[in-house]
Amino acid sequence: MKIYRVGGAVRDRLLGLPVKDEDFVVVGATAEELRQAGYRPVGRDFPVFLHPQTQSEYALARKERKVGPGYRGFTVDFAPEVTLEEDLARRDLTINAIAEAPGGGLIDPYGGEADLHARVLRHVSPAFVEDPVRLLRVARFAARFDALGFSVAPETRELMGQMVANGEVDALVPERVWGELERALGESAPQRFFEELRACGALQRLFPELDRLFGVPQPPKHHPEVDTGVHTLLVLAAARSLSDDPMVAFAALMHDLGKGLTDPALWPAHHGHEQAGAKLVERFCQRWRIPVAYRELAVATARLHGNCHRAAELRPQTHLKLLEQLDFLRRPERLGPFLLACEADSRGRTGFEKAPYPQADIVRRVAMAAQAVRVSELVQPGMSGAEIGAAVRKARIDAIRQSLAETPG
Repeated sequence: MKIYRVGGAVRDRLLGLPVKDEDFVVVGATAEELRQAGYRPVGRDFPVFLHPQTQSEYALARKERKVGPGYRGFTVDFAPEVTLEEDLARRDLTINAIAEAPGGGLIDPYGGEADLHARVLRHVSPAFVEDPVRLLRVARFAARFDALGFSVAPETRELMGQMVANGEVDALVPERVWGELERALGESAPQRFFEELRACGALQRLFPELDRLFGVPQPPKHHPEVDTGVHTLLVLAAARSLSDDPMVAFAALMHDLGKGLTDPALWPAHHGHEQAGAKLVERFCQRWRIPVAYRELAVATARLHGNCHRAAELRPQTHLKLLEQLDFLRRPERLGPFLLACEADSRGRTGFEKAPYPQADIVRRVAMAAQAVRVSELVQPGMSGAEIGAAVRKARIDAIRQSLAETPG
């Protein structure tokens, strides 16, 4: 039995980055031998075990053979005779196919260390095309390592294009797509994920609602970048600079989907895109089985971001309607992420990257005023439910009006 450290732990140490999780591959052993040594099995499709003390993952060396479409279309061989080189050969990128022996020496049969120095994301072998999840992973690593100057090797991007052309990406299931998308939203440059998907044609196949935004113009006065697709990625980058919450990033990504439905005869105006976009976001989230919390914030942002931008011009009644549509009075925790997504929309424009967003302060102040109204103080003996509701609504509107009157400027 021989044990090697592999994968991200080796890669990140060589890059000088913090090592978060350590994974190991075991060569020359059986699953029974690991169980007898106290390792706890956790793998569903192939033997993966947790170390009894460290809880690090230890996987038996394995090789795979493609027998059907999609990421599950493989047979797996994890016999003791499988070599370390065979195990590394099935990995996606050369930078993830480096092993480290107990003494610290590197086993690097596919040139991963050289590609780390060259800042290149390169596939290990032509078998890369057999698993469509690898395409998403390449895009995600581009998003993670954007600040380090990593680029996708031309030959790897060509294979990614082949995976799109041959329909392999169509076999991706929602759970795997969302898993990679959610992780990409948390990377330092999430916009790179979508740029790489677009470069190989996968964006149109997986997320056509986003792909069709490219080439759709907006009024240059408010959007110097003009192109809605470019704006969307600028907004995503701005969201990531404002918050490390992937839900905020997702809401920012989804906010302008409705502009892709505007009749070209009406360009560059996009009247009514908020309502149209909210419906598209609903369908997008249903298709990819996106968690409810993500969906609700994204739908609210798509529907309400225009009113948020006009906060200084809204009547008290409209402010209250915005808060009600956001469900703020029952779920006040929604307000902060919503305002961050709206601020990202404002900053995601060429020349506005550092512009202030006073609208957030206005909406926040108005929300606190409405929240401060005490229903119990308004209820009089004999009042009906409708009368109580009307009294509460009037009190909230009055509180908002007073708050607006006190707003500086």
